[in-house]
Order: sequence, then C-alpha cells, then structure tokens
Amino acid sequence: MVSFLTPTNAQEALARNLRARRLAIGLTQAGLSSRSGVALGTLRKFEQTGAASIEVLCKLLLVVGGLEDIVEASAPEQSEFATIDDVLRAEGKPQRKHGWRS
Repeated sequence: MVSFLTPTNAQEALARNLRARRLAIGLTQAGLSSRSGVALGTLRKFEQTGAASIEVLCKLLLVVGGLEDIVEASAPEQSEFATIDDVLRAEGKPQRKHGWRS
C-alpha cells in the first residue's frame, strides 16, 4: 500500500489525536502526566512536536485509550495464501457433473 504520510506528519497527527483524546476525557496535561507516569515536560514536548519514545506513547494511550488499536494496526496482514500451491489447491479442479441414466 502506498502512503503519502511522512514520519513527521504521522508524529504530528498522533500528537494532535492524543491531545484531542485527553481533552475529550477532561484531563489536563498535569492530570495525564500523573496518571500515565510520563513527565509533564515530556508530555508537553510530545503534544507540541510529536516527538516521543514508543514507551511514552504507549503509556499515554493506555490512559486516554487507543493502545489496543495501535497494537492491532501494527500486526502483520494475514495472507489467505502462503504459497502458490495453496492458491492452486484453493482453485481446485472443476467437479464433473454426472447425469442420471434412465
């Protein structure tokens, strides 16, 4: 899949989304900092720049919601077929139809 989202744009979007989630549940930066165990300065920097470690992002998402979504989004896509042999087996040969003789 082709994406035109750059890492910087993705970081900024994550920061905006996390801030929106924080505000939607009525938490201040200090409140989220306290509940998540993330230093207030680190949280402020993340909301301004989008720069944070994966650990910090996970701690914040655990409080505001969305951690499971991120984990599931990073899971590998399940392919229906692992090999060409699987494809050929799935296609199978057409079943012959037999008529009844009378």
